[in-house]
Amino acid sequence: MKKDRRISKSKKVLKEALISLMSEKDFKKITITDLVSKADLNRGTFYKHFQTKEELLDELIDDVMEDLITAYREPYLFTDQFSIKDLSTTTVKIFEHVNEYSDFYTIIVNSNVLPGFQDRIIHVLTQLSVHEISMEHIDEQINANLLTSYNVYALFGLIVEWVKGGFIYTPSHMTEQLIAILSYTSNRASINIKRVNNDELKK
Repeated sequence: MKKDRRISKSKKVLKEALISLMSEKDFKKITITDLVSKADLNRGTFYKHFQTKEELLDELIDDVMEDLITAYREPYLFTDQFSIKDLSTTTVKIFEHVNEYSDFYTIIVNSNVLPGFQDRIIHVLTQLSVHEISMEHIDEQINANLLTSYNVYALFGLIVEWVKGGFIYTPSHMTEQLIAILSYTSNRASINIKRVNNDELKK
């Protein structure tokens, strides 16, 4: 058991070192020496767990994606049916997930270190929505696939804005806002229109 904890700790430190280095330089330029130096470990320890830096990155990404899937499923984990009114700050975990991996999300949102990774997140969220969230009761005039895309991109848009803003709000506040927005839009509230000059929009 002690050995398992040591392995977990070493891997965790190496992943943290990789994230830190990716915020400083392109992944292609990161060396094993950079990683073990940042992690304060020796090369032997690295090679006990990973053959290459790519293998380390793959495991890091797998960690993030697995945790993302778990967080997304949390509101309906123990039920076959739920509605927006059932959502609460204790059941919605998506922002806690992003906060847990805040350094990683900061990198993928604010740089091009992992091109295509944002698309991968969108794909996973879309697949979860398509295969696990029933669209049987929506208005027949609404295209289910387009509604799924709308919901997924709206959620990811909130995440991106939160990350770009430097996480100035707590995960609880973001969750409260998400629930409030979902409740607002589901009520089909009317919207007042205010015209602005085209030049103002371009600023």
